[in-house]
Amino acid sequence: MFILEKHNRFISTALVACAIFLATASYASDKDTKREYIATEIIKDDGKPVFPAKKERGIDGGVVYKVKDNMYTLYAINPQFSEYKYHYGRKPTKNEEKAWDVDVMPDGTGLPEGKGSVAEGEELYEEKCLMCHGDFGSGGIGTRSTYPALSIGEASTESLKNQRLTPDSDGPKRVIGTYWPQASTLFWYIKTAMPFPHPKSLTNDEVYALVAYLLSINEIKIDGKELDDDYVLDREKFLKIKMPNRDGFIPKIDGPKGPENVRKFLNNPNNYGNGVRCMKNCIDKVNVVRIEKEIHIYEPPVSVARDLPKPKKDEKSHPGKEIYEASCAVCHATDAMGAPNIGNKEAWAKRLKKGIDKVYEAGIKGINAMPPKGGADISDEQFKAAVDYMIENSK
Repeated sequence: MFILEKHNRFISTALVACAIFLATASYASDKDTKREYIATEIIKDDGKPVFPAKKERGIDGGVVYKVKDNMYTLYAINPQFSEYKYHYGRKPTKNEEKAWDVDVMPDGTGLPEGKGSVAEGEELYEEKCLMCHGDFGSGGIGTRSTYPALSIGEASTESLKNQRLTPDSDGPKRVIGTYWPQASTLFWYIKTAMPFPHPKSLTNDEVYALVAYLLSINEIKIDGKELDDDYVLDREKFLKIKMPNRDGFIPKIDGPKGPENVRKFLNNPNNYGNGVRCMKNCIDKVNVVRIEKEIHIYEPPVSVARDLPKPKKDEKSHPGKEIYEASCAVCHATDAMGAPNIGNKEAWAKRLKKGIDKVYEAGIKGINAMPPKGGADISDEQFKAAVDYMIENSK
C-alpha cells in the first residue's frame, strides 16, 4: 500500500492496477482540438460531446468530470451530498489524535527515543517471533507456513531480478534486506501490530532491539558498520539506515511532493502502456509481454481435478482434527502464543475445572486475546469438535 499523504490518503496496488487498466484501454488524443481525454462522448450538451480539460485528472490518472444536472457522466448524484458537505461525528480531541498518530515516517517523524542491542533483540525474537517466522527469520513451516520469511541472510536486490524460467529456477526473494525500501515501516509495524497475539505490548527499547536483530540477520550495515551482538541501535543511528531497495519503487511517494509525483506518473500512460486507444482487436495494437519459455512438462503431472480426495474407508479421523489444523494450530500448537497448547495436560485440566460447557462458551464468545471462535468462519459444532480434539490429545 502506498501512503500518499500522511494520515489522509491511501492508494492500494489494486486501485493502481485498476486505474492503469482503464486509463490504458481508453486513452486517446483529439487531433482537432489538440486535447487529450478519456471516455469520450459520455457527457453531452446540445448533442455535442463535452471533453474534460487536459489537466483535469485525479490522482489515479482518471478524468475528473463536472457534475451536470445531478449526473456525473452516467451516474446519478444525490443532490443533498453533491457538495460533499459531511457533518457526521465530531472533531477528535488532542489526546485522541495523539493516540491515533502512531506511524513512523521515513524522515523520522514519529520515531521515539529508545535503544536496544542485537543480543537483546535475538532473545526477544526467540521468545515472541520464532514460532511463526522461523529460525533467523527463515519463514514459517507446517501450519505456520503462511507467515513470511524475514531474511535470506543477505542485503541485496539481485534476487528481485529472478524469473522462474525452469522448474528449478528461484523466484524473487522479497524480505526485509532485499525488498523493503524504508526501515521506518519495520519499526512502525512491530510497534503497532506485533507480536501477533499481543500487539502494542512491546516497549520502545524492545522494538529497537528487535529491529536491530532483524537488520543484523539481513546483513544491513548502518553508516558502514556491521551489526554484531553488542551493537546498540538508537534513534540517532536509526536515521542513518539506508535500505538496499530504497530507490526500487516508482513513483516517489515520500515527502510533501509524494501525492503530486503519483498524480504525474499515473497521468502519463506511457509509464504503463503505449498510449494507443483501443476498444477492439487490442491484442494487435498493444505491446504484449509474453512468457519466453513456457513450462509444459511437470513431474509428477499437474492435476486438473478440482474435487477433494476422498478419505479411505478404513481411515478414521477425529472430526475436529481438520478444523484444528486449519484454524487453531497457529496459536494452540505452542505455549509461546499464550494459549493452552495441545498436549499440555495441566493447562487444559485447569480450564476444564469449570466444566466443558464453560470452555466451549469462552471460546465461542472469545476470551482475552482470542477472538470469537479464534476468528474462524465455522459453526459452533465445528468449533466444539476442534476443542474436543485438543482436549483428547492433551490427556
